[in-house]
Amino acid sequence: MFGIVRPCAHRLSEGLRTEWMAHLCGLCLALRSDHGQFARIVTNYDGLIVSVLTEAQAERSTGWRRTAGPCPLRSMRTAPVARGEGARLAAAVSLVLASAKVRDHIADQDGLLRRRPVAAAARRVAAGWDRAGARAGAELGFDTAVLVDAVDRQTGVERLAGPGTPLLTVTEPTETATAAAFAHTAALAGWPQNAEPLAEAGRLFGRLAHLLDAVEDQEADAASGAWNPLTATGTSRAEARRLCDDALRGVRLALRDAEFTDDKLTHVLLVHELRRSVDRAFATQTCSHQADARRPGGDLTDRQQTDPSAKGDAAGLRQAGSFGPPPGNPYAPNNPGSPFGPPQPPPEPPRDRRGLITGCLVWAGLACTCQMCCGTFEDPWSRQRREGLCSQCDCSDCCDACDCCSNCGDCCSSCDCCDCDCGCDC
Repeated sequence: MFGIVRPCAHRLSEGLRTEWMAHLCGLCLALRSDHGQFARIVTNYDGLIVSVLTEAQAERSTGWRRTAGPCPLRSMRTAPVARGEGARLAAAVSLVLASAKVRDHIADQDGLLRRRPVAAAARRVAAGWDRAGARAGAELGFDTAVLVDAVDRQTGVERLAGPGTPLLTVTEPTETATAAAFAHTAALAGWPQNAEPLAEAGRLFGRLAHLLDAVEDQEADAASGAWNPLTATGTSRAEARRLCDDALRGVRLALRDAEFTDDKLTHVLLVHELRRSVDRAFATQTCSHQADARRPGGDLTDRQQTDPSAKGDAAGLRQAGSFGPPPGNPYAPNNPGSPFGPPQPPPEPPRDRRGLITGCLVWAGLACTCQMCCGTFEDPWSRQRREGLCSQCDCSDCCDACDCCSNCGDCCSSCDCCDCDCGCDC
């Protein structure tokens, strides 16, 4: 999996999480159905946005979902998955762009691709993906030549770029490719009036994808001597951040000009999660709204540090807990202020632990089916319920992606993608 928009499941409501997984699995299965099992390796988080956009504009019908069989990445569960032209367009675009990525790595002689036999095999795979993507795109009325041309121009642009070259000159081919893909979703959904605003949103999304990839790879590229647009053009990270923030505002405004039948997931991915992607790449923090006015250690939240009235509220809460014992008998065992401490939960009943060999066999089964990565699973030895690695994220109890304290503004005035009570229009 690769891509810049990687929402944490804990930040999505149950319905939106199901929708997001439906599009992700729909893209994967469309690749398998149209292009074979091996093509599924190009499944990516950003490609499914094409499927999301198509469905967000289309009228709901009885055939827009189907039930897929058990899959290791879903902990061997069945699930509803997206089907139709949106998923097929996402598959075609993903194939062509993955082919371009392979050719780019061949040109840069990255890793094993320095070896001629490996590079030759990779080149054949990329050529096959190009043909498959073009064939699928033609069936949907989408000419993938615009993607291939943009990728071919990218190499020439990078060769000519040097100190002083505008960074947006380097990102232009990527912008052109993503603009074409986003705009064609309007044609598939039967909303041609959306083509222009979605092309603008796609252009800016491509800019963000290129810039964030450059920011995240800059140190590694410097260590390996690989070409990096920021280093080559002498662009500072502060300037790159400014361009990213401008692109975020542009995507939000472009989506406002488009008409959707249901844009909740689109809004979450291209407004909230896209901003989190920028913050993640630049290692900055968004505001986190906690139910309590204090953070661990007694620190005020970001809003309380900048809002005097919020500081007063926090001080009031601290004073209420700082002076005098809590109401009730302080020596009652069940009182939080009791010297005996808060009430302890009853001990768990003893579990039937597995033996060493049996536990190892169960562990191997869990690892092979990816259940230790995604979903929940039973510990191979203790039988305790555990969360997969995918669930170990740094999300808070509220939708901190909306950045309510500073720059949310009225971007969420008509959405109910989150239910945090943070004082803005979300």
